[in-house]
Amino acid sequence: MLSQETIDIVKSTVPVLEQHGKTITTVFYKNMFAAHPELLNIFNHANQSKGRQQTALANTVYAAAAHIDNLGAIIPAVVQIAHKHRSLGIQKEHYPIVGYHLLGAIKEVLGDAATPEIIAAWGEAYQVIADAFIGIENEMYDEAEETEGGWRTFKEFELVEKVPESEVITSFYFKPVDGKKLPTYKPGQYITVRFQIPGDEYTINRQYSLSQAPENDTLRISVKREDECNPHGKASVYLHNSLNVGDKIEISAPAGDFYLDTESTTPVALVSGGVGITPMMAMYQTIAKTTPERTVAFLHSARTRGHQAFHKELQAMTESLPNAKYEVLYSEEGDGFINREFLAKHVSEGSDIYVCGPTPFMQAVISALVANGVTEDKIHFEFFGPAEELQWELATN
Repeated sequence: MLSQETIDIVKSTVPVLEQHGKTITTVFYKNMFAAHPELLNIFNHANQSKGRQQTALANTVYAAAAHIDNLGAIIPAVVQIAHKHRSLGIQKEHYPIVGYHLLGAIKEVLGDAATPEIIAAWGEAYQVIADAFIGIENEMYDEAEETEGGWRTFKEFELVEKVPESEVITSFYFKPVDGKKLPTYKPGQYITVRFQIPGDEYTINRQYSLSQAPENDTLRISVKREDECNPHGKASVYLHNSLNVGDKIEISAPAGDFYLDTESTTPVALVSGGVGITPMMAMYQTIAKTTPERTVAFLHSARTRGHQAFHKELQAMTESLPNAKYEVLYSEEGDGFINREFLAKHVSEGSDIYVCGPTPFMQAVISALVANGVTEDKIHFEFFGPAEELQWELATN
């Protein structure tokens, strides 16, 4: 437990962290990677170059300081981050490295304002927060390993099928090299794929949603191919252009806290934009297999018909389900976007609503849902990459 004096000191730094948090985390990553370049084998280089990882960490540090007297308030965020850490193979021994360089970055950025008392208080607070992460992640590692067919960190898989789903999205089907049965997972969860591009110094880690229901003999991911000229699309271009049937890749056990509540019988709406369709496919297939009578609306937005993946599969599933509807809008073909009126028309009252897609898409959809009177507890959403702050305006009448 932290002393009241430590809590007071940490909370006093909240305004400073709000102002300088991104600068602190940028310095932190720069210094940590300079001292421990081996950690570049774990972190997503694209998120680093975009500044997304720095922003996500700054938000986390700020939230930890603001709630240091009630850390239970940030447990949901801790669990979400812990899933990503477990999927990436973050270990207990990494936390002292992070702590050392985080405190160093605070001192470097704040200068004399970072008094010895402030650094000491943050050192204590960091250890408490790190212990929470370590404990939760260790439980997750144990669960992943003890699940039938499960494993602890990464193991080798072989690509057994590669199927184009649209002009920009391709599905990849993987089987474990050791021939063991796959573990079950929750529809909506993701895996990390780890590989090294020839000529590159460091391995690449990317997290992709599983795009089919569990209880199959393969793991399927469906990846959007980014522009070759876009350095942030390096991983997807390699997968599309260079990974062929028979090639091997390392995969982590399924993880994530965004998944369909399969015990619920309430109506459900699956709302996706672009490649955000991937976790929704796992959810829709699961409903079709396990609760085909459930009321479900699959609502999707794509740029064009050429960008649309799984269209025929979705049509066939919808036709086989008595209480399902499938609606798609093509924004560049004059259909418009998923908006408040569209959602009011197609989302049944009392639905649990799952949203996935680019951040602006989710921002618009969630704002529209709230404006329609949907309560926050009925809205579930998933970010691509590091969790970003999502704001929406509450409806006013």
